[in-house]
Amino acid sequence: MPHHGAVALFGHALRTVSAAQNAAHQLQKEVSLDSSTVSIEETMIAMQRSNVGFQMALQVRNRVVQAY
Repeated sequence: MPHHGAVALFGHALRTVSAAQNAAHQLQKEVSLDSSTVSIEETMIAMQRSNVGFQMALQVRNRVVQAY
């Protein structure tokens, strides 16, 4: 069935977005603790990547709901 492939793909995308959000959150924590191993620039980029991934997943979900 073609639906299983789409579900698996969307599930993988959600796990990827979740991992990006977790990584950005961890970097935020390290920056707030004044860690010298993490730059504010690196943290901001990770946060933006996380946000873009989330917005994309949200748009896909909205389109699927709309089509249903």
